[in-house]
Amino acid sequence: MQTVDVANIRIGPGQPLAVIAGPCVLESADLCLRVGEQVRDWCAEFGLGFIFKASYDKANRSSVRSKRGPGLDEGLGLLEQIKSKLGVPVTTDIHNPAHAQAAAEVVDVLQIPAFLCRQTDLLLAAAQTGAAVNVKKGQFLSPGEMQSVVQKLEEGFKTAKPRAAAGPGILLTERGTFFGYQRLVNDFIGVGDLMELGWPVCFDVTHSTQLPGASGSSQAKVTGGRPDRAPLLARCAVAAGVQAVFIETHPDPAQALSDAATMLPLPRMGPLLQELARLHEVTASVAGE
Repeated sequence: MQTVDVANIRIGPGQPLAVIAGPCVLESADLCLRVGEQVRDWCAEFGLGFIFKASYDKANRSSVRSKRGPGLDEGLGLLEQIKSKLGVPVTTDIHNPAHAQAAAEVVDVLQIPAFLCRQTDLLLAAAQTGAAVNVKKGQFLSPGEMQSVVQKLEEGFKTAKPRAAAGPGILLTERGTFFGYQRLVNDFIGVGDLMELGWPVCFDVTHSTQLPGASGSSQAKVTGGRPDRAPLLARCAVAAGVQAVFIETHPDPAQALSDAATMLPLPRMGPLLQELARLHEVTASVAGE
């Protein structure tokens, strides 16, 4: 398995567990800095790598009335501020190939949403920036079908623009698979299959607890969730040997502008990260890493 370099963080076999975390969507600068500073300090205390995550635009919300975020220009400005003040790498998702280069000039990792993971133009545009790319496995795909996604990204890397920071790399993120209506399941045999594709695997803890379209009124359905099960899933994933975890967190999830039903309350992050750090050490030791 290859190792991916993101700023001063190495993700892969034999490396500390990486944590990609933050609120779902960019809210105020004060809130994002508060969340990012707290998670950064916990990760430093427990020996974990940290990448701050928040989205400037959520273009695939369940309802047309859902909050989408500040947009490209204002959002990238906020991410640049967070990156500078906290001294950590940052990531955001992109939905449009035209946004790839502008986003890559600020963020260290470009994230491809699960629903868009087969969009060739988007994958190529992201890879050609030379940034690392975190692509989420579609809820409708088998792990083996992600091989074609990897091939598209690797093809895009061949013509990537040079970057001053670390070179391109791929993270493959498991975030659950549709099981009938309004239910996701995590296939840990499939997580093992993802690892065999040659790039580090990340586990999306909070989105895996989603109950898609299972909340809200009949006129404006939104995604429900079971955030109480997030720690259980996180422990399972780290014990299975993933190299990174993705966790959306907020000081007051009920007031969050997006994914309020699945985000982990910020005070619960510290104990969970400490537990995952210890578990990762044991898992790596058993695996001989």
